[in-house]
Amino acid sequence: MARSEGYRPSWKAGILLAFLVCLQGSSVVRGEPTGPPRVISLELFDAIQPITAQYVKQALVQAERAQCALVILSLDTPGGLVRSTQEIVNAITGSKVPVVVFVSGSHAASAGFFITMAADVAVMAPGTRFGAAHPVGLFQAGEQRGEAAVLMQKAENDLAAWVRTLAQNRGRNVSLAEEAVRSSRAFTEQEALAGGLIDYVLPSQTAILQKLDGKNVHRFNGEEVRLELGAARVERVRMSARDRFLSWIADPEYVLFLLILGVLGLYAEFTHPGLIFPGVFGALCLLCFAAAVQILPINYVGLLLVLLGVTLFILELKVVSHGILTVGGIAALMLGTLMLFRREEAQGLEVPLWSAGGLALSAALLMAFLTHRILWVHRQQVTTGAEGLVGSLGEALSDLNPAGRVFVHGESWSATSSSPVARGKQVKVMRVQGMMLEVEELRTPAEPLSRRMA
Repeated sequence: MARSEGYRPSWKAGILLAFLVCLQGSSVVRGEPTGPPRVISLELFDAIQPITAQYVKQALVQAERAQCALVILSLDTPGGLVRSTQEIVNAITGSKVPVVVFVSGSHAASAGFFITMAADVAVMAPGTRFGAAHPVGLFQAGEQRGEAAVLMQKAENDLAAWVRTLAQNRGRNVSLAEEAVRSSRAFTEQEALAGGLIDYVLPSQTAILQKLDGKNVHRFNGEEVRLELGAARVERVRMSARDRFLSWIADPEYVLFLLILGVLGLYAEFTHPGLIFPGVFGALCLLCFAAAVQILPINYVGLLLVLLGVTLFILELKVVSHGILTVGGIAALMLGTLMLFRREEAQGLEVPLWSAGGLALSAALLMAFLTHRILWVHRQQVTTGAEGLVGSLGEALSDLNPAGRVFVHGESWSATSSSPVARGKQVKVMRVQGMMLEVEELRTPAEPLSRRMA
């Protein structure tokens, strides 16, 4: 009995100990991460569009799941789409992990300015610049008028209000931030630091970690977070090969090249059947263009005008228009190219007007040249095949009475004649019946072959 009573407390203690171990394990999993702090490093050296926005959002989610201490976004961009910029800004301001935006390349213009202003800590490298965030279209066509001017004014006011709220919540210079939008003002790293638009000017990520170690960071929601970055382990998160390719073709200038090269390739294959390579190359370019259409804001009226231009070139081959269809094709192709993108959804992705117009005009003139050459060939006298033999001159290799052999176009042919022809006489081909020629003796002195062909 005494032995049983001594055993029972030991059994209960074992259960209690197991429970405490499980509880301790759960607290370790749910508590602060053990080991050195983790820092995720991102690189955004491209235009801002849906692929790059997805890359940044996924990386921030990954950092939150891994309980990272900090995210460093290295930035070098000419600008991008407003909607994609909003997605990146919302992801940064809503991130549970503090985010440092480091302008490490040459500049962070337009959309890059908004992303930098949204950061918990804004850093610029020596020799960099940012700003120039006034809304512009994909094509710079001079001063806007009428309805276009009203739309541009609305876009400007909206972006100015957006940058004001970002600057206010981040404790940065509101008036200078608004000037970057309304007056397209740009700032060097020293001007930005002196004006209170950024927090530090530092040369590298290592310097950023050393500078921020032990510092308190003011979050967008008002919280204060202390950064402990001693012996931090930096992990670089790269964009996948698929996303890098999609990001490359999403550049508006490349999209124009893909469209024009695709159209030219298919047109060359259509007008010169059997070449194969132009058709395959053109189809690949158009498939890549179709993928880019899912990323960029495409104006489908402009796309229809491009297709109309190609159709007019094809009709020129079938309809006698004395060049009217060719001129219409050139005009439709140029207008369609200039209208290809929806300008109101872009901010800082400019395709120069001369570049787009020159590309479209070059393609249109090339297609017009191909069309002209095809029509010229169709009007020439046939010189090959059975039709090319009719009217040709030759020499009788044997007596034709009525059948025999003649020498025409460097070959020996079987021939017949309605009247006897002596060997060695010159003959003229009148008709071709399968592999048999019908000839007549040339009664007049033979003229040089070059003159007769002329």
